[in-house]
Amino acid sequence: MAKDDIFKKIIAHCKEYGFIFPSSEIYDGLGAVYDYGQNGAELKNNIKKYWWDAMVLLNENIVGIDSAIFMHPRIWEASGHVGAFNDPLIDNKDSKKRYRADTLIEDFLDKLEDKIHKELEKARNKFGDDFDEEKFKETNPRVLETRKKINEIKSRYIKASEKEDLGELKQIILDAGIACPESGSKNWTDVRQFNLMFSTQLGSVNEDTYTIYLRPETAQGIFVNFLNVQKTARLKIPFGIAQIGKAFRNEIVARQFVLRMREFEQMEMQYFISPGTEMKWYEFWKNARMKWHKAIGMGDEKYRFHDHDKLAHYANAATDIEFKFPTGFKEVEGIHSRTDYDLGNHEEFSGKKIQYFDNETNKSYCPYVVETSIGLDRTLFSIISNAFTQEKVDWEGSAKEERVVMKIHPALTPVKLAVLPLTKKDGLPEKAREIMDNLKLDFNCQYEEKDSIGRRYRRQDAIGTPFCITVDHQTLDDNTVTVRYRDTMKQERVNISRLQEIMGEKVSMKKLLEKLK
Repeated sequence: MAKDDIFKKIIAHCKEYGFIFPSSEIYDGLGAVYDYGQNGAELKNNIKKYWWDAMVLLNENIVGIDSAIFMHPRIWEASGHVGAFNDPLIDNKDSKKRYRADTLIEDFLDKLEDKIHKELEKARNKFGDDFDEEKFKETNPRVLETRKKINEIKSRYIKASEKEDLGELKQIILDAGIACPESGSKNWTDVRQFNLMFSTQLGSVNEDTYTIYLRPETAQGIFVNFLNVQKTARLKIPFGIAQIGKAFRNEIVARQFVLRMREFEQMEMQYFISPGTEMKWYEFWKNARMKWHKAIGMGDEKYRFHDHDKLAHYANAATDIEFKFPTGFKEVEGIHSRTDYDLGNHEEFSGKKIQYFDNETNKSYCPYVVETSIGLDRTLFSIISNAFTQEKVDWEGSAKEERVVMKIHPALTPVKLAVLPLTKKDGLPEKAREIMDNLKLDFNCQYEEKDSIGRRYRRQDAIGTPFCITVDHQTLDDNTVTVRYRDTMKQERVNISRLQEIMGEKVSMKKLLEKLK
């Protein structure tokens, strides 16, 4: 099936089963803004808990805060967002579609890399165990030609980005023959810069109002509270401050569902360190964050690091953790060495001293920072897109049918278990309700009695419920129930008295966190 078809199926599934809805849909929607339904909200909260506990519970020197969305406008001058928070955009004259120029170039480079991978795969299949990959890369004319093209474009792209040379960005697109993804046209406008911040007015009457901004990131709320947190929590460097919160960007090019939104949620941690140790901690957090992603069990091969060719104005090192979505690898998290850019600028712009006094050296200094910044919405969609599975199964003795099952990690699933009476009579619903009442304080449970048991299993599969507990007539005789497993569809008979223990073990967030120690 084509990548776009899979992507569309997943989006349709998200809506049909209460994960993600278009915002304001009854008014024809609002571009690049989405609402989370009952299952999406639960999944989102579980991801937040996994991230928060991994940061705050597992690290004695990391604490969490919740800063305001509205902040003093001078903060965004100090951070560089007022002057430098721009996207280079280009329009196709024929399709009338607008694109980020840097994304067009990066996607083109990815396609060239894919060409090399396909050549390697063909050769690997042809030569088998005798295949020498390094020698093939060094001698194959097609690989060498493609690699030369990649290096030439990348070199020009990095220089143009560093100089913010918009004319050269357009020329790269023209010279590389990059076409509009929608129309195939190569008829492009000039590249222009667009600032991404939303502005609004603060004040009750016109003469008292002044311009403020909806925050484009949550990090600055951490930086301006550095001294408050450090002093009240009596923290010694190195230490971290974590935060989960909404951010807002006026994305001109907002496509691909929740991968690029105007209102989104970030989970960020700023780790404050002494100058000169930033590369050590940068490598530490790169590895720690990759371990967090891989612990979810979606396949190590689905992740990769992508080092930045162009560094942001605040960074001296930066990499992205990318996940392989149906449409290809996309960023889900960034790890950045931000130096003392932020605290130093806030010290300058505010006129307040922002220093850390080191008792061991008897000196004060402005700390350096290593940042981990993860997009909650993108992480959620990586889990949904990876979990979405279509498979042929035997259903109630009939010929093979297709089921859609969401194979989400049990600790993160919106609903942990469903309690299903086999029929609506003979005291089975009452017994099922009794079991439900005993379990619902510890687990998010659902109760269903409508339709055949097979149809109910199928509905639970579609939202990712890992376990279904079926109450039948035997339950009334020996106090046992059937536990049905989502992924294998296998069933086992279990005494009701053991359900709490069994379910607690299988859906435990603790088990997930233990992988990170």
